[in-house]
Parts: sequence; structure tokens; C-alpha cells
Amino acid sequence: MQLRIFTEPQQGASYDDQLAVAQATERLGFDAFFRSDHYLTMGGDGLPGPTDSWTALAGLARETSRIKLGTMVTSATFRHPGVLAIQVAQVDQMSGGRVELGLGAGWFEREHAAYGIPFPAKRFGLLTEQLELITGLWSTPVGETYSFSGEHYQLVDSPALPKPVQSPLPIIVGGNGPKRTPALAARFAAEYNTSFPEIADIPRRFDAVRAACDEAGRDPSSLVYSAALVLCAGATEAEFARRAAAIGREPAELREHGIAGTVSEVVDRLGQLREWGAGRVYLQVLDLADLEHLELVAADVAPQLPA
Repeated sequence: MQLRIFTEPQQGASYDDQLAVAQATERLGFDAFFRSDHYLTMGGDGLPGPTDSWTALAGLARETSRIKLGTMVTSATFRHPGVLAIQVAQVDQMSGGRVELGLGAGWFEREHAAYGIPFPAKRFGLLTEQLELITGLWSTPVGETYSFSGEHYQLVDSPALPKPVQSPLPIIVGGNGPKRTPALAARFAAEYNTSFPEIADIPRRFDAVRAACDEAGRDPSSLVYSAALVLCAGATEAEFARRAAAIGREPAELREHGIAGTVSEVVDRLGQLREWGAGRVYLQVLDLADLEHLELVAADVAPQLPA
């Protein structure tokens, strides 16, 4: 099982804060550093203010050497797909082929209003066309052009450049919808992710994607199945309670909905997810200043997980 660190910088983090976590992620042996794509805090003052996800990842691409880098997930409302295809391909080049693109429909209407970004009522069509466009641009052979005519986007004779280092560059489709999201994952994704579900719902969500793959004629085992859940661990009960208080959460609630508790409890929860088919878990780290939290997981949890 791969463990990935997942951060929420819109809650209050500078680029340097993210860099410290990313470099700790690499040093401690985690598989990847991922970040959200948001422009507005969901509680608190959010100081020093938001950082753009792909700008930040471009910097991290040059200041790390091993870990994968990506978004969980980029909002389809924030960028034209042609621009996003260029941005992601460039960051993949800057990283030497270590980028993964998580893409979703967007949901936080208030941040769109705060920064003057259109927020259409119906966004699933945008997401579908963006997935088709981006994969079409990247897969067009060099020297050929790509055109697209859809309800939301039109491209005429695009040179479809630049290309990512990876071919194909892994795309992550995330969401908890019962039908349309699994169908998109089966069509476009290297990985399906369920973010912050009820724990008991995870097997059902994975099964829906497997069924969508069967319907599409795709081998369900060709996808990676993953979950994103909040992390709050402690070597002792007192340390766990201290970390829960630091992120404003109750210990009982964290145990119910996250990867939380003492080391043995965290190991048991991750083992349960693995039994259900999760090949990766995104550990949502909310206190970016607490690098000892990552050290605890790397030293005491990760060695107990099956390869």
C-alpha cells in the first residue's frame, strides 16, 4: 500500500510551508505530495492567503527529486482545458515525469464568487469535455493537430503541444457519485479516488467503479483504487488528543471518519482499507507545521503495512 501526503494550503500556508512538508514527504519515504486546488479558506483567516496549485507544484517540481506531485483535485471551473493541459505538461517536464492530475467538477461556490470565477450550475459536462480534451491533446502525435467541437469548448487545429514526459500521464478521477463518476473513471482514469466518504461506504464505491469498468470493457484491475481521509495519529492517547485539538477536531469523530488514534489503530484502519482494495491512501495533513506527525507515521506505521 502506498501512503501519500495530502495538504489543504488554502487553510493557511505559504509556498515555504508546502515546501517543508514536500521535502519531509520525500525524506521520510512517502510516495507523493498532493495538494488541494482551492482559493478560499473553509474556516479561519487563511493567512497568508491562497497559493495557486499548479504554480506551487511547479516550484516543488524543481525542489524535490523522487516523490510524485499532483492535485486532489483540480477544479474544472478554474482553467480552460487547453491552458491546463499546457500547465500540467510543463510541470511534468519540470519534475522529470512525476506529475499526476486529479480533476473534478468543482463544488465551492463561495470561492468562485470571491475571485470572480464563473460557477455554472451544471458542471459535469465541463468535466467530461475537459477530460476528453486534455487526453486528446496529450495523445495527439507530434506533428499532427487536434480539433474538438463540444458544447462547452471548441479547439481548431491545435498543435497539441507541449507533451508531458509521461505517456500517458496518470489522471485521477475522484468523487462519490454512484454512476457518472465511475463511468468517467472507467473511461479516462488511471486511478479512482473516493475523498472523505463514510468508511463503511468505501467498498460500495470501489465496486461501482469495477462495475463501470466491466460495462466499458475495461479490466477493473487496471485502475488503482484509493481513498483520501484525514490523518491524526499519536504514539500515545495523549499525543493523539493533542493533535486532534490542534486541528479543531474531536477524537471520537476522527476515529469514526478518519485514519486516527494510536499507532495500532491507524495500522488497523489502513489494513482494512487494503482488504477492501485500496492500493493508495491519501493522508490529509491539516497541521503543516507538525512534521513530527509525518515522522511518526513513517517510523511506526509504514513499516507495519504489507508491501
